[in-house]
Amino acid sequence: MTTDSQSPTRNDGTALIALDPWLEPYAQQLRNRYLHYQHIRSTFDAHGGLLGDISQGHRYFGFNRGENNGETGVWYREWAPGARRLKLIGDFNGWSRDPGPGEMNRDTFGTWSVFLPDAQFEQTLIHGSRIKTLITGADGVTADHLPAYIRRIVQEPPDSPNFVGIYWNPPARHVFRFPLPSYADGARSGGLRIYEAHVGMAQEESKVGTFKEFTQNILPRIASLHYNAIQLMAIQEHPYYGSFGYHVANFFAVSSRFGTPEDLKELIDTAHSLGLQVIMDLVHSHAVKNVAEGINNFDGTAHQYFHAPPRGDHVAWDSKCFDYSKYEVQRFLLSNVRYWIEEYNFDGFRFDGVTSMLYLDHGLGKTFGSYDDYFSLNTDGDALAYLQLANELAHTLKPSAITIAEDMSGMVGTARPVAEGGLGFDYRLAMGIPDYWIKTLKEKTDDQWKLSEIYQTLLNRRAHEKHIGYAESHDQALVGDKTLAFWLMDKEMYFSMSKLQKNLIVDRGIALHKMIRLITFALGGEGYLNFMGNEFGHPEWIDFPRIGNNWSYQHARRQWSLVDDDLLKYVGLNNFDRAMQMLDENFRILPDPFIEQLACHEDTKQLIFRRGPLVFVFNFHPTESYVGLRIPIPDPKDYRVILNTDGPQFDGLGLVPEHTVYPRQDVPMYSRDQSIQLYLPCRTAQVLAPV
Repeated sequence: MTTDSQSPTRNDGTALIALDPWLEPYAQQLRNRYLHYQHIRSTFDAHGGLLGDISQGHRYFGFNRGENNGETGVWYREWAPGARRLKLIGDFNGWSRDPGPGEMNRDTFGTWSVFLPDAQFEQTLIHGSRIKTLITGADGVTADHLPAYIRRIVQEPPDSPNFVGIYWNPPARHVFRFPLPSYADGARSGGLRIYEAHVGMAQEESKVGTFKEFTQNILPRIASLHYNAIQLMAIQEHPYYGSFGYHVANFFAVSSRFGTPEDLKELIDTAHSLGLQVIMDLVHSHAVKNVAEGINNFDGTAHQYFHAPPRGDHVAWDSKCFDYSKYEVQRFLLSNVRYWIEEYNFDGFRFDGVTSMLYLDHGLGKTFGSYDDYFSLNTDGDALAYLQLANELAHTLKPSAITIAEDMSGMVGTARPVAEGGLGFDYRLAMGIPDYWIKTLKEKTDDQWKLSEIYQTLLNRRAHEKHIGYAESHDQALVGDKTLAFWLMDKEMYFSMSKLQKNLIVDRGIALHKMIRLITFALGGEGYLNFMGNEFGHPEWIDFPRIGNNWSYQHARRQWSLVDDDLLKYVGLNNFDRAMQMLDENFRILPDPFIEQLACHEDTKQLIFRRGPLVFVFNFHPTESYVGLRIPIPDPKDYRVILNTDGPQFDGLGLVPEHTVYPRQDVPMYSRDQSIQLYLPCRTAQVLAPV
């Protein structure tokens, strides 16, 4: 019999208890956080609710065409409650700082505005005009700023530290031609398979890549590998390229380093035509502290968009922390969510820095070993409510939208619906998995690997919440760390990747690279993520231009020529990654919740398990191969090899013929009525499907 506390129909924010009875002692805390969300949500009701004014700030603030007393023209509005004076300056008024055209007026709510009628400014305020806002702040300091809702920023001159706003009103806007794909339908079926990419470093030349180059050269590669989604990093404008896009200054502006807004729209449209959904890496967790380029100290106070110091200063990231309790901050950020969906046709977001948002200490140095850690005074209820609102908005605007949380704390209900008391994300990143693999490779020899520990680590995630599993992402590729390929093969990758030579270190590295990724793919989550180039074992780290490397682009690029050279073993790793993605495309294993261990032998390094209809057989032993190895099978059928890490097309030895069929034998084993016998070479894995 189901008790009230276990009923999933409860609507007071405690429905999560039905999924996790250990939450019962925290029922009141769950109610409180849901009540807080409902209270904030109710404050929007008088102005159209969540789809009203609160998420349409970009249609009011910034630059928008409209009318005033029957005249057509351009409205420019800015929220700056502490400021003493605002004036729009730019090409249209000769950059005049004196009283005159562009002078703005303040209302009682701290909103400043100016109307620029076409009759007077149609020939001067044109598409591409340069603009800035002259602000005298509450501190008495007068300085140039970039408008908070500006949609286009450029560096002037190029590659300089100086940024200027651009009035963006192109005569011909991109018209989206292709419908949005669904990862659950069509040619790209199965679970969510994400290719994480950075447009700027997605080219081989030592320079910043462009949206056009990515569209032409990289999208076809991703589609050919049978991923069904891309996750684009560094889209929002950021003054320092080396920040990887995480120190955002201009939240509504596309990074001009990569091209124009229309170029990005063409990229997204082309991706849709290839069956790829496009997820944006959205940074709402903090903002760059720059004053001239960003929104810090915009009205001459330290507490306009952000908390006042010291709370408003992120000690680890050297950035500013939003005050999510303020209406105008909520409007700024929720409008940003809506803007990227409606203006650019993005299919969802990966929310950066969720852990930092959720806790007053940003989760720094915490282990999160108890539920008490989630329901303490350290939790920021306003940030949590904002995430609930952002998720609700995204899914209301686009029911197919995908939202992913980058949270390492394991916050309860992160990937459960808001109606249950959750945060509303669709997925959370399984962030412990890559850390585990790096730690294993750093600290253990092959014979010390514990298969039961690997199996449990890959399955160690909150039940009833979907996760994105991954063996490594961009974090592991950054300078100061190493990718899996580099941990496995190190300098040998520079000299011994030719198919014409043998090298034991490379042989081991290639074998384990495939096995690590396959077992992570099979067990690590309900979705999968890979950072560009890692699929073929890109040999070098990521290091953006900076003083320490003499502003070099040597390591801020991807060497695609390596994987295009048929004489190098990178090709085999690339082929394997494609075949692995197709496992899900053909058998839909990622969304399949059925996972069952069939056998685990620590002494002989064999691990056999089932996911969905497929059986995965791993031999992690560094030297021992097994002839006639008997393993239990779940179904009374013959089993066929559909993927073999040792296949010659994957730069393996090819000791097991392609599509080998292992006949069922009515020999009971480990509570199964049937078993098969197979040949399993050392450091290889096979995936079997019932015939």
